[in-house]
Order: sequence, then C-alpha cells, then structure tokens
Amino acid sequence: MIEITNLHKRFRQTEAVAGLSLSVPEGQVTAFLGPNGAGKSTTIKCLLNLHRPDSGHATVIGCDSRRLGPAQFAQIGYVSENMELPLWMTVTQFLNYCRPLYPNWDRDFEARLLREFDLPPGTRLKDLSRGMRMKAALLSSLAYRPKLVVLDEPFSGLDPLVRDEFIRGLLELTEQEGWTVFVSSHDIEEVQRLADRVAIINRGQLALDETSDSLQSRFRAVETVLPGEERAPANLPVDWLHAEQAGRTLRFIASRFAGEDALAATLGEVLPTATAPSIRPMSLREIFVALARAYRLEGK
Repeated sequence: MIEITNLHKRFRQTEAVAGLSLSVPEGQVTAFLGPNGAGKSTTIKCLLNLHRPDSGHATVIGCDSRRLGPAQFAQIGYVSENMELPLWMTVTQFLNYCRPLYPNWDRDFEARLLREFDLPPGTRLKDLSRGMRMKAALLSSLAYRPKLVVLDEPFSGLDPLVRDEFIRGLLELTEQEGWTVFVSSHDIEEVQRLADRVAIINRGQLALDETSDSLQSRFRAVETVLPGEERAPANLPVDWLHAEQAGRTLRFIASRFAGEDALAATLGEVLPTATAPSIRPMSLREIFVALARAYRLEGK
C-alpha cells in the first residue's frame, strides 16, 4: 500500500529523513514509531505530497507520492493532530461541505459513524471538546471508505475515555472494512492495541520493521542475583541491553530471546555463579523505551 525507497528530506541544516526505505503491507495496521525529531511527521507529509522529498521515491496506493491528486486522495483518509477545521461550522455543515468532494461518500456509513461516535449534529465544531473534534475529523476521513487511513498523532490531548472510544471504533471498523492503517503516535499503549506491525525510525532512518508478535516475542526483561561482592563483567553479550547491577542484583533486557532454556544456558556461560533468572515479557511501550534509549546511546 505504501512503498518508500531511499527517501531524503532536508530543512536547511537538518536532515529530517535520511534515506528511509519501508514497505507498508495492505490490510494491516502499521505503527510508525520513533523518538521526537526522528522524522515521522515529515515522512507522512512527503507521502501525502504535502512536502516534496529532496531525493528518493515513494508510492502510495500505487501512485508516485509527488503526483497524488483528487483520484488518489478520494482513497486516502488522513487525520492529524494539527488539522485545521472550519470551527464556525456545525458538524452537519462540515459533513455537507466534505461530502461532494468524494464520489464514494457513503451516506448510510456516515449516519452510522455519527451515531457510533456520538457526535451532536447541530453543534458548532468550536464548541466541541478536542476529542469530539478529532472524532469529527475521523468521520470526515472515513465516510468515503478509503483504502488507506493515515493517522498522525491522532490521540494527542484526548482524555482516556475518548481515546478508548476512538480506538475501539477504529479497531472495529478496520477489521470490518479491511483498511490499511498507517499510524504515528507517542501513545504506545494505545498503538499496542491496534498494530499488526511496528516500524521504528531513528534520525530519519529505519531502525526496525517487524510484526508486533515477533517484536514482543524476542524481548524479555531479565533479573538475576550474583553471589557476594561479585560484579558482572564489562563484556556482556551485545543483545543484553541496558545491563545494570544494583547490589547483588543484575537486570538487563534480552533483545534476542529464543526461549528460557537458551537464555539460561547463555547466562550460565557468562555468569556461572548467578542464580536462576527471573524472566518476564515486555509491553510494546517498554520495548520502545529500551530501543529509544539504545539509539540515544549509539548517537553519543
């Protein structure tokens, strides 16, 4: 659905996107993550022809991103935290304004979304909460049944209840409609509920791209205890991230976990006097924080 090849975009002295290559498969939810300033929003704007890349190539629903036009935009839904809505319009006026722009607009689907999102038709957008305005923006981007839905920080500023309603509604619709969703967000817990696939960029380059299940299956938080005054050696395995020893307790993150027996065997070779390890799975947020910390250390 999206194919990015060696994409570059510079703003004066800052290279926001630095040779990014990424494929986004059809019919899945891909989470597009990265630290602040990693190039996420710039990439999305290049994909939607809001920025022109300096070099490289991107195709969106089979079209060169630099040639996207009305026919392609009628198949793409886009919601951003920075969207400017006509706040003087009521919800009904806003939908009446948007409807003629999209040949495939589905009035029945619009009515269903209006009910499910619990939007008040006669209320002006300026009088709605931020969460309700985001729902109105989402409705206007889904009612024409797009093939691709692009979300750039859609949960920003939403209270927990509205965020939960937003995500549950999007999850149900994505499953029913078979949409491809490309979502960038700092709300990792929310993204975890949505994502089939995770792509992480760092300093404008792809750092990781794999399924959510694969990512979470290979990361584990590990804790073990060393006897007496023993200290862990400095040259621990490279896939043991952020090893820290506090007193006798050694904690680290195994980034290539291949089973408890394999980890115990490696631990026995490296630290033969250590106790049997405590091993627990990690949330997507914990994994992201560990990776972001590792990227920061690499950049020093």
